[in-house]
Amino acid sequence: MEKVINQRVPVPDNTVTLYMKREDLIHPLVSGNKFRKLKYNLADFQETGYDTLVTFGGAFSNHIAATAYACKEKGINSVGVIRGEELWKAIEVNPTLKFAQQCGMKFEFVTREQYRQKEEPTFRNSLKSKYGHCFILPEGGTNALAVKGCQEILTHEDAQFDVICSAVGTGGTIAGISNAALPHQKVLGFPALKGDFLQNEIRKFANRENWNLITDYHFGGYGKVTQGLIDFMNLFYQQTQIPLDPVYTGKMVFGVFDLIRQGYFPPQTKILMIHTGGLQGIKGMNQYLDQKKMNKIIYHE
Repeated sequence: MEKVINQRVPVPDNTVTLYMKREDLIHPLVSGNKFRKLKYNLADFQETGYDTLVTFGGAFSNHIAATAYACKEKGINSVGVIRGEELWKAIEVNPTLKFAQQCGMKFEFVTREQYRQKEEPTFRNSLKSKYGHCFILPEGGTNALAVKGCQEILTHEDAQFDVICSAVGTGGTIAGISNAALPHQKVLGFPALKGDFLQNEIRKFANRENWNLITDYHFGGYGKVTQGLIDFMNLFYQQTQIPLDPVYTGKMVFGVFDLIRQGYFPPQTKILMIHTGGLQGIKGMNQYLDQKKMNKIIYHE
């Protein structure tokens, strides 16, 4: 486990101060919020004596890749329920699924309709019938134990900041950050998905109302990008040497810079952006961008 650092980021408006918490450096393969979310869940798995860990994700899921590797390291049997029954034919050309398989993860490929039923008792009982005494970890890894881990993202060194910014997927990370933030700190979440349903999901785990969602920077929805976003990420990398992922952190950083340009933050505001990792997804996104004849993401491993 590497030391997480707060790296200063140059901004076009010098009236505010901007830093990036490099959670992507915490582990080379289980990085960012995935490390935080898995920490207590895997400890609970081992203490309780389950046989297999079963979880859920899509074609290029950071959660699937991180869980597969973490389970391999701890000698845990893992199963990924993958959205899209056709993907079984694409394992060899899908860098995320291929990596997870190499880590020993087994797959259950299901239709998108079946995947939407993943929280239903009938679906879960079918998994338990097949995999025995299994630990079922939700999509994205978000549950109470995951939120407990995400509460450890902020440290005493972060007390200087007025605003904490994070990308939002399933809501567990921002809930943990919200619970750990100091009274003077405001938490801003930048959803990668369209829709306002995340408010209720976050409130399941956040015990404070010190957070707000900025919903203008999803770029069309989960996993969708524009050339403008990719160009911004590449320029940001060239200027800072901080790689961004296109699904979560890249959109959040774009949003923060845009808000700074708009004068959203009062002068002298100290802002901390959380890098939630997910860089493994760049390979898959670059495959997509290449097919679309778009500029690819610059990233040196």
